[in-house]
Amino acid sequence: MSADEERLQALEVKAAYAEDLLDELNLLVYRQQQRIERLEQELLELRRQMPGPGEGAGAPAGPRDELPPHY
Repeated sequence: MSADEERLQALEVKAAYAEDLLDELNLLVYRQQQRIERLEQELLELRRQMPGPGEGAGAPAGPRDELPPHY
């Protein structure tokens, strides 16, 4: 095998490894995006379940109902 053929073969091997790595990285990015979207949906659901200001059982009804700072 000549030096040019060896160099060409080495480049082909490197290209194949690079292509495999790129495929793996694309799959990883795709899975991460799916997980991010799922987590965003869960966060929205949790925010919907949380009571808003003044809706909670322990929230004061107004400024007159708040405890003074020394309590």
